Amino acid sequence: MTNRFLTSFFVVCLFLFLPLQSNGQVGSAKSYKNGVIVSAEQRASAIGKEILQQGGNAVDAAVSIQFALAVTLPRAGNIGGGGFMVLHTADGNTRALDFREEAPRKASSDMYLRNGEYIPELSRRGALAVGVPGVVDGMIKGLEYYGRLPLETVMQPAIELAQKGYALSWAQAQSLNSKGEAFKQFKSSSDYFLKENNAPWQEGDLFVQKDLAKTLERIANRGRDGFYSGKTADLIVEEMQNQGGLITYDDLDNYESVWRTPVKASFRGYDLHIMPPPSSGSIAVHQILEMLKPFELKKMEFNSTNYVHLVTETMRRAFADRAYFLGDPDFVDIPQERLLSDSYNKKRMQSFNNDKANSSDEIGHGDIPFLKESSQTTHYSIVDKDGNAVSVTTTLNGSFGSKLAVGGAGFVLNNEMDDFTAEPSEPNMYGLIQGKANAVQPQKRMISSMTPTIVTKNGSICMVLGAAGGPRIITATLQNFLNLAVFGMAPQQAISAPRFHHQWMPDKLYYEEFGLSPDTRNKLSNMGHNLQPRGHIGRAHSIFIDEDGLKYGSADPRAHGSAEGY
Repeated sequence: MTNRFLTSFFVVCLFLFLPLQSNGQVGSAKSYKNGVIVSAEQRASAIGKEILQQGGNAVDAAVSIQFALAVTLPRAGNIGGGGFMVLHTADGNTRALDFREEAPRKASSDMYLRNGEYIPELSRRGALAVGVPGVVDGMIKGLEYYGRLPLETVMQPAIELAQKGYALSWAQAQSLNSKGEAFKQFKSSSDYFLKENNAPWQEGDLFVQKDLAKTLERIANRGRDGFYSGKTADLIVEEMQNQGGLITYDDLDNYESVWRTPVKASFRGYDLHIMPPPSSGSIAVHQILEMLKPFELKKMEFNSTNYVHLVTETMRRAFADRAYFLGDPDFVDIPQERLLSDSYNKKRMQSFNNDKANSSDEIGHGDIPFLKESSQTTHYSIVDKDGNAVSVTTTLNGSFGSKLAVGGAGFVLNNEMDDFTAEPSEPNMYGLIQGKANAVQPQKRMISSMTPTIVTKNGSICMVLGAAGGPRIITATLQNFLNLAVFGMAPQQAISAPRFHHQWMPDKLYYEEFGLSPDTRNKLSNMGHNLQPRGHIGRAHSIFIDEDGLKYGSADPRAHGSAEGY
């Protein structure tokens, strides 16, 4: 029996046996009166909890968790990548911070072509795949605006973990082993991530990262300058020059994270505050909810044939629009107001057939004039005792990103350049087809599927949502919300419930094994859906707050996340 089979079987069993309760104990999720944190790794969650208990707020905890994940989850948690933060303060203010990677100044739209032929490997592995990292700038900017504690304080736990090392879990050991051959291509990566004599890592092995500890110390002591200039910048530029990359001192020095206005979607009395473009998740989720408004979803029943068919068709249309219209809003004039309008989305559903699947070949983007020519993520959710909430998703793109580590600095770099449209009509590593709006340009930010979300009801926070998993982030976050808001599931049941996914191209309806009954699969197939099973769809970490103010942290059983609170 494969690990994927066992994971799927466990998820479905957990879903089936968790009670649907709306009061008292909710599923198997613990409730907390003060603060709660859910992240992808237990040590990181525990560090965030300690920061809250020391008097820090949700942003302080977020920064501490991010730097801890750079140590304990190097395949995804990082300082060599980028991401998004959505925060809601206790006084009702909601903001979004974009610290997505951007293309180097020497980047060009044809940089992945050789003699006119697209070479996918160039945007996925090695120095040319690397975008200018934004995590460090974003964490520091968020802390400066909204944190309470000094940078040195929130970073100290991560520094100690890197210096002293920690015992690898089975999952962490397997993660390192799975990329052994890729690491061998680069001396720096081999030095950091391969065991002596190329022996496999084992559960319980001590994993020490001395060079990473020094890099973190430079950031803690010098702030932004500890990464984007000085010793660390020297090491990054040297690695780029040695490996034929494009990132220069100017790229690093001039990188800046950007405050943006969240996209607000309203549905059944809930308000969703979602990271705006270059996150595509906000537009896609908003569109899907608009398309679903006329339908009585609860009467259809969870994961019934009619429900899966309807939601799949809305996903198909939203992802088709994503491919054509979305890109970096600083470079592309996105027709956001039209895309999110009730009239436009009603028109998109005019071709919907209750009894038959539309073909993706016949469902293209919507008719809006274009005025001018963004799966290895990690998500964490936090609510503190004062009512501040933070939803953060960061990424390296692929597992261990470009597989290229910075020699002397101890961290791996992203391969986010693959999230650009390297060549129109050619799929990226997640199979997504993308258009000219997302073409490579110097200093442009690539479109992203990361969808950090904060949900309010009557002005009060009730959910903090988000997920990891490439384009499946969007549909996992959407289904987690619908499970809570429409079907009234308990928090742990909502996050454990079987999921499905459609992204327009390829024209396939992915579903989690055991997530749909044989009868439902047969009916969907007869309606024209091309079904394909997957081990899991997304890895979500969410917080739910009930009417009494109790906070429930739910970690996705598909992964190895951890909820901590007090």
